Amino acid sequence: MRTGELGYWWRSIGGQPPPRPPLAGPAHADVVIVGAGYTGLWTAYYLKRAQPSLEIVVLERERAGFGASGRNGGWVSGFFSGPARVYERGTRTLGASFVELQRTMFDTVDEIAAVLREHQIDAGFVKGGRLTVALNGAQLRRLREAVAHSRAQGLDDQDLRELTRGELDSRLRVAGALGASFSPHVARVHPAKLLAGLADTVERLGVRIYESTPVHAIRPHEALTPAGGVRASWVVRATEGYTADLPGLRRTLVPMNSSMIITEPLAAEAWEQIGWDGREVLDDGAHVYVYLQRTEDGRIAIGGRGVPYRFGSRTDGRGATAVATIESLRAKLREMFPGAADVRIEHAWSGVLGVPRDWCVSVDADPQSGLAWAGGYVGEGVAAANLAGRTLRDLILGESSALTTLPWVGRAPGRWPPEPLRWSAIRVVYSLYRLADRVEQRTQRPSALARLVDAASGRE
Repeated sequence: MRTGELGYWWRSIGGQPPPRPPLAGPAHADVVIVGAGYTGLWTAYYLKRAQPSLEIVVLERERAGFGASGRNGGWVSGFFSGPARVYERGTRTLGASFVELQRTMFDTVDEIAAVLREHQIDAGFVKGGRLTVALNGAQLRRLREAVAHSRAQGLDDQDLRELTRGELDSRLRVAGALGASFSPHVARVHPAKLLAGLADTVERLGVRIYESTPVHAIRPHEALTPAGGVRASWVVRATEGYTADLPGLRRTLVPMNSSMIITEPLAAEAWEQIGWDGREVLDDGAHVYVYLQRTEDGRIAIGGRGVPYRFGSRTDGRGATAVATIESLRAKLREMFPGAADVRIEHAWSGVLGVPRDWCVSVDADPQSGLAWAGGYVGEGVAAANLAGRTLRDLILGESSALTTLPWVGRAPGRWPPEPLRWSAIRVVYSLYRLADRVEQRTQRPSALARLVDAASGRE
């Protein structure tokens, strides 16, 4: 089994493309974007399509797609993180504003599909929807509460509905599942193919991408690098889980670790036992949940939290994965799919995602300073980054639109506490969630402890 490096997705397509050159010296542009992941590339794409004359430069410390964009679980999800009340706070039409944001996110999944078709990017995109399975009585009750809550928010059964065990089995057979919910607003994708295709597309449009070019500070109208500053009317921060490396931003987003393993291709007999012909993405209803997809080459990829956070917001660029994390994910895979019990694990890797203090996504642009940013996706960034890119396009170009009035625009999440409080709080939260999962498995009832942790951490 291979572990670390950049993960299976890049290896499956023969590795990363040839390296792009670093920035050679001081430069000027209309827009400089820091970070060549999904947020940075989608922002460059939509700006260049809207105004081809713009001079756009993208600066990347490592290689395009080095971070979460090339290491994620391949979910193009129309859902996003954070409680509705946080987005609604301070808006006049509370419910309508949040529902508008949610439905715009649903539409974003189809927007990504349209761009892939237009530019003939083969990224293994299949809009099969999302299945959330309940593996015990507590998860089933919580699942039903989530469906009921979605109705209260203005969504209907075409957006999210409960499935019986029989309806679940007709799609996918998960051992021990008591029921499930289903939403059609999620697709599967090959993350590295999406990233590579998008990077090639923006370069063909005339965007300059410089790799191996670390930005050590961002200030109004300038990004500072070892080769010199890049002056621009706008500086876009698209650094997500690596934001804490920039001066003054250490407590803005926490780099949360997530890990994945992937199997060898399963035999036809195993797929006959499992099903999964619809290529839905899959998760369970635990507090410390797992997320899965059936890949285009017949593997199962499963991910979840291992060591959630490293002291001082440190990140591991190599993507090393603890043996205990690998074994935990392997055990969950065997529990859910006994037919895959003997399948070999080919690769394990890890990456970081950006988590704001209130768990809600934000996007903003300040015309006076020329500073713009988007992020805090909490692992839901494959689709949310596309919407962020379109929203930043309108904000930067000074155009009022339906996107610029959505309630995630202009939000100012609070800062995380300093160390050692930050490390202690995050470790305690995940320890308590794991304890709550064990209690729920034993009692089959929702854990009061988990609700307390949700409230204390701001997740509910």
